Amino acid sequence: MNAEQIIREVPKVLLHDHLDGGLRPETIIELAEQIGYKKLPTKDPKELAEWFFRGANKGNLVEFLQGFEHTIAVMQTKENLERIAYEMMEDMHKDGVVYVETRFAPVLHTSNGLYYDDIMESVLDGLERGKKDFGVGFGVILCSLRNMKNSLEIAELAVNFRDKGVVGFDLAGEEGGYPPKNHLEAFQFIMRENFNITIHAGEAFGKESIWQAIQICGSHRIGHATRLKEDIVYDSNGDILKLGDLAQYILDKRVPLEICLNSNVHTGAIDKLENHPFKKLYDAKFRVFLNTDDRLMSNITLTDEYLTATEKFGITFDDIEKLNINAMKSAFTNHYEKLEYIYNVIKPGYQKMREKLLSLKA
Repeated sequence: MNAEQIIREVPKVLLHDHLDGGLRPETIIELAEQIGYKKLPTKDPKELAEWFFRGANKGNLVEFLQGFEHTIAVMQTKENLERIAYEMMEDMHKDGVVYVETRFAPVLHTSNGLYYDDIMESVLDGLERGKKDFGVGFGVILCSLRNMKNSLEIAELAVNFRDKGVVGFDLAGEEGGYPPKNHLEAFQFIMRENFNITIHAGEAFGKESIWQAIQICGSHRIGHATRLKEDIVYDSNGDILKLGDLAQYILDKRVPLEICLNSNVHTGAIDKLENHPFKKLYDAKFRVFLNTDDRLMSNITLTDEYLTATEKFGITFDDIEKLNINAMKSAFTNHYEKLEYIYNVIKPGYQKMREKLLSLKA
């Protein structure tokens, strides 16, 4: 077995993946045809996949986000939303993902008159059907957008659906000029309801964005956090010499960092993979794990993301197991379900693969 086959087969956990950034090209073309959407650059699935990747791989977040015009356009009916959610679960199963937290912004799916409850029920129906057919566990995170003023409404929606599969609330979109503290009312509401918060921070803006997300907005996890390296002093060999107060706090409090290696290069959060702080954070015992972000735009699976980490940073099979346990510990599901996955799914899955590899060597 090669590295890719091994990584695909072992159980994995994905916590940072956008529903509208992971559609199948074939599905986009088919749904566009059905609704009469004429703006797609091509009707060839392979060419369309290449177009999305080429558009996203320009090194800045604004251009990266432009491809979403097309995916959002075909996500405006109940039937389409349910289908896309279901197909996402099938894709997770094929990639060896055993638990996924998918996120999306309900406000982006109201163009054709859908109400929030319609949107939620359609997505959750697709996910539930996928869980039944493929055995993949899931949670939903609702995104509010930094440049909009309806974040409290989305926070309330998230809490209303907490017993039906929604596990948290997120703030996404362009960071520059839209600090998370502008949405303080929504975060305070989520905190009062004893619910979960993750915030995109430290991707396109500096460590101040991460500090604000945690200390002002109460975030329990941080999406990306690439710019945390600004709060770390490195020696001449590039090794960590000293942690700043923010980095030390994140390490001590075990604040989970949702790392997205390939996406960070595509959005320009990092100039090249070699300069990504992931491995240094991992070696320093930060609670990190790997994620896809937008599978269509970055043309990756979670297997690809871990394969990248093995090739660029030399992480081992044992590291992959540990990173996925980190992810499961950081999930927004309840404590008992986390233990169930760690001890009855993830650890046995890696042990089974170790035995399989030993038998192949014999």
